[in-house]
Amino acid sequence: MPTVADIYELQLTLHLPGSLPPEDLALLRWHLGMEGGQQGDGYEYPLWEARGAALRIGGALVGELHPGGAGWALTVRQETHPDEFDDLRRIVRWLGARTTTVGTVGHLRFYEAHLPDLLIAEGGAVCREILRVEEVVGAADHVIPDFYA
Repeated sequence: MPTVADIYELQLTLHLPGSLPPEDLALLRWHLGMEGGQQGDGYEYPLWEARGAALRIGGALVGELHPGGAGWALTVRQETHPDEFDDLRRIVRWLGARTTTVGTVGHLRFYEAHLPDLLIAEGGAVCREILRVEEVVGAADHVIPDFYA
């Protein structure tokens, strides 16, 4: 049985093309626990259907897929356990091959860590960039920079 101390935060925010096939949309809807979803590709259960207050990472658990512009907007914020990493790796790679977003599309963070590992989409793939710092420099004046000051 997984322990609560093994929890990670997964965040994804990306766009998908309007030409996404119906079976791809049905798989995403299934993972999100939405109507019109259909299980596929051998997944045992939906990965992103949890909603409400997060147990360990703070904030809320979400999973949204909305039409917008020339395609689809996907946002996911979920708690996950390393036992799910094989399925998560597979679905994130699948999304990376389909996304129209280039650059940062999310992160994976151990719930006690201050820095996440970034998920970067480029050239039809998603890679993980591990952030490490030698020194942390705080900005005492502003949490969010004031570029007009």
